[in-house]
Amino acid sequence: MYHYVAFLRGMNLGKRRLQMTELRALFEAMKFANVATFIASGNVIFDSPNRDGRELEDLIERHLQQALGYDVDTFVRTRAEVAAVTIFQPFPKAEMEKSGNTIHIGFWKKAPGPALVRGLLACRTEVDEFRVEGREYYWLCRIKTHESKVWSSPPMRALKLPTSTARNRTSLRKLVRQYPIL
Repeated sequence: MYHYVAFLRGMNLGKRRLQMTELRALFEAMKFANVATFIASGNVIFDSPNRDGRELEDLIERHLQQALGYDVDTFVRTRAEVAAVTIFQPFPKAEMEKSGNTIHIGFWKKAPGPALVRGLLACRTEVDEFRVEGREYYWLCRIKTHESKVWSSPPMRALKLPTSTARNRTSLRKLVRQYPIL
C-alpha cells in the first residue's frame, strides 16, 4: 500500500459545504483504505495500492464530480512528499521564523516551465516573496495574508498560473505530526 494525502481545492468555501464524514465516505467508496480527513478544508489522508498519483488525481476528480455535481481540483502527494515540503527551507531562516510572517505551500499538478517560474518570482513585493521547487510553490507573506494584494496585481494576473491549492505550512506540519510517514 502507498500512503497519500489528497488536497482538494475550494472545499468548504461558498456553496461547497461538505461534512467530513461524507467526504470520507466518498473516498471509501473508491476503495481507498485508512481514510481520514484533517481539518475541514479538503485534506484527505488515505492508502491505495495504486502507485501513480496522477491516476489517483483523475480518479478522485471524476468520482467527486459525479457525486457532488461540481469539479473539485485534486492534488495528490505521498505522505513522504508532504513531510518533505514542510521541512524545506525556501527562505532565510530568520524570515521563516519571524513572528507575523506566514509561509503557504501551494500544490500544482505538474512542475511549471522556467518562464512561469521567472514570472512568479518577478511578482515579488516588499511583503510577498515566492520560491518554486518542483510541483510546489512557497509564498512568504510578511503581513496578514488577506491584506496582501499580490494575487490580484496585474503582473500576477497576467501570468495565468495553472490551477493550484495552497495550505499554511503550520497546518501541514500538524497534518504530518498527526499522520506520520509510514
